[in-house]
Amino acid sequence: MQEYPCYYINSRMKIPFVTVYTGSLKHLQPLIFMKYISFLLYFIILILSAVLSGNIHAAEKSFFIRNRDIALDLSGIDPDFPKYTTQLMNLANQNAQATRPKTVGQLSELIQEFPGREYGEWVQWYTAQKPEAIDQASEKLYDMILKLRMAAGEIDKALVKKWVENLVLTKSYAGLRFQKSILKQIADAKKTSFRLAGPDEESKGIDGYIGEMPVSVKPVSYKSKPMLPEQIDVKIVYYEKKKRGIKIFWDF
Repeated sequence: MQEYPCYYINSRMKIPFVTVYTGSLKHLQPLIFMKYISFLLYFIILILSAVLSGNIHAAEKSFFIRNRDIALDLSGIDPDFPKYTTQLMNLANQNAQATRPKTVGQLSELIQEFPGREYGEWVQWYTAQKPEAIDQASEKLYDMILKLRMAAGEIDKALVKKWVENLVLTKSYAGLRFQKSILKQIADAKKTSFRLAGPDEESKGIDGYIGEMPVSVKPVSYKSKPMLPEQIDVKIVYYEKKKRGIKIFWDF
């Protein structure tokens, strides 16, 4: 059998990659087998090297823990509330503000001051610090529940339809087309008239007129965009949307 040159995958490991065969056919099958064995050994060595060097880590595991499960794990208590009652009590609590720090204390600070480790110890410690807090908060909340119960008795199908119409039609329209209200409020403050701009005037960046003065109505974020391609040569009224309405700014 003739000798043949051997080319290596890795010169340090001396793992054969390609062999140039110059021998007889009866030696060909063992050489093909050795080539696949070489590939297999190479990848095994690569994987082992990566694991030993810390480049390959186990797949990260994650799961979600519900607040209810956390409370159950820590306190061993899983209260059973009838359907919808927690939503109603949450709504009532938002209105009554029964569990605000003024009534129950600043809980984020109290839990840091708490010297114990177990839930039972926490109940005893908190009760000693705020002996009337739970009863006071409960009274405030229940008083609001009674008010909501009375209000619920006034809700009939006609009132529900009226509410839906107000939400879908009136409030949505006002939320999208509020320029008229802005112009009116400024005109009232300046004791003058107002009007909305026509199509030709709108093409020039004019939204309306306060008296005889053309104005444009823009969000307050417009102030921070000095490189806008649109050039407006009229006075600008800025507005900022808030939770309960719109705040407007002008300097003319």
